[in-house]
Amino acid sequence: MLAPGKIPPEKLREIVFNRLGAPGERVLVGADLGIDASAIDFGERVLVASTDPITGAEERIGFYAVNVNANDVATFGARPKWFLVSILLPENSDERTLESIMDDLHASASRLGIAIVGGHTEVTPGLKRPIVVGTMLGEVERGKLVTSNGAKPGDAIILTKWAGLEGTSIIASERGKQLERRFGREFVGRAKSFIKMISVVEDALTANETGVHAMHDPTEGGIANGLHEMADAAKLGFVVHRERIPVREETLKICEFFNLNPLALISSGALLIAAPPENADEILRALAERGINASMIGEFVDDPGRGVIVENGTERPLERPESDELWKVV
Repeated sequence: MLAPGKIPPEKLREIVFNRLGAPGERVLVGADLGIDASAIDFGERVLVASTDPITGAEERIGFYAVNVNANDVATFGARPKWFLVSILLPENSDERTLESIMDDLHASASRLGIAIVGGHTEVTPGLKRPIVVGTMLGEVERGKLVTSNGAKPGDAIILTKWAGLEGTSIIASERGKQLERRFGREFVGRAKSFIKMISVVEDALTANETGVHAMHDPTEGGIANGLHEMADAAKLGFVVHRERIPVREETLKICEFFNLNPLALISSGALLIAAPPENADEILRALAERGINASMIGEFVDDPGRGVIVENGTERPLERPESDELWKVV
């Protein structure tokens, strides 16, 4: 029986990655562990494409769909430009539900300069809530292409913003009344507002100007899973320090209330960057100049399979989450 959330890596290898159709002659980067997008050769330019569903949220689902998919394209150093979207509505949905989703899609895409160029819309029997599946396309100069699997031994690991932003916002929206009774309306309002920070387009394009080896936005499974995905893709290990990983107070309190691990909570809005050590300070300065919080949390090591976190001077394995913490409460 498969658990909710992402399919485990071993099952992807066993069932998915050996059934990928015909070879793609112009595919520069294709499907693999830890790879969030594909890259297709168009000469001096590279087309970058990514697809993701939004299944764990109902409020602002169109906003999430645009930003989550734009993030994946931006981690390849590409500017997202074109979006296709499939909207699946439960039976008995009314027109206002569709209007609300389209309003969010339109506003979010407009804000990032993205054109919605196609898709599909239907009422689907058996659904309990709307599902939106997006495919984002972008482009980048060939020499500026960055991939998720490019990390090198000794690379600094930089994390932008904070862990668990998206998960915090979703939980605050879905379980708001329960949280208000414990923490108050103002607290819940702040937690909900984290949705405004889930784009990493500026984070990624800023870092790429200085020079990075790899970038990855940690979605399902949070920072913990994101680190494992980057390490798997590059056939490396990693060492990170718990006290260097920034987590907002609202996230910590909500996770404590529901007994969740903030490092395994969906974290769109944060960006993991693998950078040459000599570039790390310059990247941090460039991000700070744009008002983007960032911290150097550890390094990649030439020891595949080794993924550890140091806390209070003690080193222990950072376990790969079986599923996202979000599924425990929504």
